[in-house]
Amino acid sequence: MKKAILASILLILAISIGSVVYLIYMAPQQHRGKLTVTDMLGRTVEVSGTVKRIICVGPGALRFIVYLNATDMIVGVEEAEKTWNPVGRPYRMAHPELAELPTIGKGGPGNPNPYPEEIIKVKPDVIFAAAIDEQLANSLQQQTGVPVVVLDYGPVKVPSEKFFESLRLAGEVIGKKQRAEEVIGFINNVLADLNLRTANISDESKPTAYVGGIGYRGAQGIESTECQFSPFVAVNAKNVVDELNKTGHVFIDKEKLLKWNPDIIFIDEGGLGIISDDYSKNSDFYNSLKAFVNGNVYGILPYNYYWTNVGTALADAYYIGKVLYPNKFANVDPEAKANEIYTFLVGKPVYEEMKETFGGFTRLAFR
Repeated sequence: MKKAILASILLILAISIGSVVYLIYMAPQQHRGKLTVTDMLGRTVEVSGTVKRIICVGPGALRFIVYLNATDMIVGVEEAEKTWNPVGRPYRMAHPELAELPTIGKGGPGNPNPYPEEIIKVKPDVIFAAAIDEQLANSLQQQTGVPVVVLDYGPVKVPSEKFFESLRLAGEVIGKKQRAEEVIGFINNVLADLNLRTANISDESKPTAYVGGIGYRGAQGIESTECQFSPFVAVNAKNVVDELNKTGHVFIDKEKLLKWNPDIIFIDEGGLGIISDDYSKNSDFYNSLKAFVNGNVYGILPYNYYWTNVGTALADAYYIGKVLYPNKFANVDPEAKANEIYTFLVGKPVYEEMKETFGGFTRLAFR
């Protein structure tokens, strides 16, 4: 009798434990219920069940998902992500396997041209889109029957509040809320470290700085620059262009650069080839700039490629800080720091590949 009672108790206990395990591990995966979110265009979007399959449309959408450690959920990618050289887009460099997935749109700036028929074939639970308007978002959702959640990087600065909002939104939709907060915390910690090292340096003791060759709808020359350049802002640099009282990208006249005559010039290596060619034709201009005469010209990695590559901008900031204020960054190896940032955000240390293509963090010599 005692054995029978004991056996019954053990059976009931086993069933109870099994039910708890099912509820914890199995039930949420099969059905989470409906989730209603407001996307970055203010659209109300309803996502049903637990998201397991994702596609991304438009500049930068895929990058959000890589930052959230959710590449295993991606079931199709844009043609641009497969055919463009991935170097310069660390999220793709770190995940070459994405190129083997089905093509679900053309991709590229402007109109990303998604392919509704191909999207339907891969059966996504949700479509994340970036840099598209409400009309295209609604049309794509109607054509595919798949909820479209629009994300947004916000203004050209690193980071923007819209970038953080979008990361949280995507994290909520795919069940990666904790990872979203980890990424936001990591970025904020990097920015806090950069600011702590440089905030108390007086303007009088700072060298003046300029960045040229900033990419803008393609590679550009020395006249292409940026007001409130994010890596400069991060290290409280004295950017000569900021006197224009503008934000974002600007083209300047070369005469203006001669007038400013900054102590140190940084070159976005995406435009280095154009600037090198121009130097060979107009060496007198460049040799009228003290930064070129004194050998104070340095290369940084391009970070605007299919929207903002946040990790590269942060890595650039450490190198810029090291050049401008070597004593404040004496314990920093910019290349090692770049790999630390890349590893956290995209899963692999891809700095060496970036360096091989663009030149990396280095003093530039012109002849």
